[in-house]
Formats: sequence, C-alpha cells, structure tokens
Amino acid sequence: MISIKSEREIKGMHESGKLLASIHEALRTFIKAGKTTFDIDRFVHKMIEDNGGTAAQIGYEGYEFATCCSVNDEMCHGFPTNKKLQDGDLVKVDFCVDLNGFLSDSCWSYKVGNQKHDVVDTMMKVTQEALYLGLEKAVVGNRVGDIGAVMDAHIRPYGYHMSLDFSGHGLGPTIHEDPMVPFTGIEGKGARLREGMVITIEPIVNELSRYTKIESNGWTAKTIDGGLSCQYEHTLAITKDGPLITTIQEGEVLPFAKNPSKN
Repeated sequence: MISIKSEREIKGMHESGKLLASIHEALRTFIKAGKTTFDIDRFVHKMIEDNGGTAAQIGYEGYEFATCCSVNDEMCHGFPTNKKLQDGDLVKVDFCVDLNGFLSDSCWSYKVGNQKHDVVDTMMKVTQEALYLGLEKAVVGNRVGDIGAVMDAHIRPYGYHMSLDFSGHGLGPTIHEDPMVPFTGIEGKGARLREGMVITIEPIVNELSRYTKIESNGWTAKTIDGGLSCQYEHTLAITKDGPLITTIQEGEVLPFAKNPSKN
C-alpha cells in the first residue's frame, strides 16, 4: 500500500536527508586509494551516530553493515571488505539514515583518484544525468513509467543497459515501501504520483549487459560479464511545487528547477 506523508513527516525526512547528504559530502575527500570499503563503512557509521542518527540498514533483513559499498562490477548491496581501493576504481556507497524515526536513502558514485578515466568518467556522467531526468518527471499526476522511460532512453545511445532486477521504491515507515520505481518503463504506465508520496529514484546502469549474478553471501549483486556498474540515488517528496529532493548535496545543481532542500 502506498502511504501519503504529512507535512510533519516530510519535514522530518528532510532533516534526515540533510544529515545523509552531509556524509556523502564528507566522503568526497575521504575516499582515496589505499582506503578500504570497511574504512568507508566505519566512517559513515560514526558520522551517523555522532549526529544523533541510526544506521537504518543494520539488521534490515539480517544485513550487518551501515553501508552497501559496491566496487566496479558490483552493482549494489556490496559487503564492505578489507581490500584496498586503487586509482580508477568506481565505488558506489549506498546507505540509509534514521533520524528521530524519519528515513532518508541515497547512493552516490565515487571515482578513486583524480586521474582521467574515460570509461568511468562517462558512466558517472551519464548515470547522474539519467537520475536528474527521472527526478524531473517526479511530479503530481505523472506515473512511475514516465520516470523509468526517460532514464532508460537517455542511457541507451551509449550502449549501456539498465538493471531489471532492482528498482527505486517508496520510503517510510520502512526502508522499502510501495510503489516500486523501475529504472525502465513505459510512459503513462505504472503507479500514479500523488502529493505527499516519498520515493527514491536510483538508476543502476551497466556497461555491457543488464544481467545479474548474486554472490555467495546472498546479497552482493554483480554484473554477469564483469562490466562496470554505476548508480546514483536520491530520496524525494512529491509536492504540488515539484519534487523536493531531501538528500541533495552541497554544491549539487539541479538542471531543471530551483533547489529548495537547503533552505
């Protein structure tokens, strides 16, 4: 069942999102060659708790970590490990924050090191563009198919493929709620967006094919062919004035609207 959030709930989720966004901002300089994804997980967990929040993913369906840290061909739900990151690695850091009972959820992609890497740089650029195009469609009266359709159409000319095995979702009171927000879709199809809904949009874009394999830990999803995978995700509320992105980061510029979330 799709829940409609009150103004009070959206405000609380917005505050949670601000904390989450500040942690992603800090990761911009924390992630570097020689660090491990365990280091990232501990860093994120400490920042959440130091600011009065709770790492909402810990214990969710038995998950043990504050973050999902997925590297290179890992699509999502990657377990943090002690393997050191190298220049050129593509790291996706996904986590949820519970602040005073209100949830936020965001994944961001980071390239390790400052050297130019055409394949990684292009994937990051195109995937983030797809996210923003999806956000632009997140308005009252549209349907989730409008979001998936525009994102999929954007990445296809590059030869990329959207994952079919995962999707965005509603958020609150638990991490995964209705409606599902697929990365592909048909315009005019799917659940209708209504004022007060809170959802995530989170395209997972694969370099070579859409197919997935799950590691023996039962969580980590990898591309079946070893190709790279990239993901960006925001939480947003559907409002009469357009999407309110609750997890937007400092310095992030939305191409389609004034950003109200830092006010």
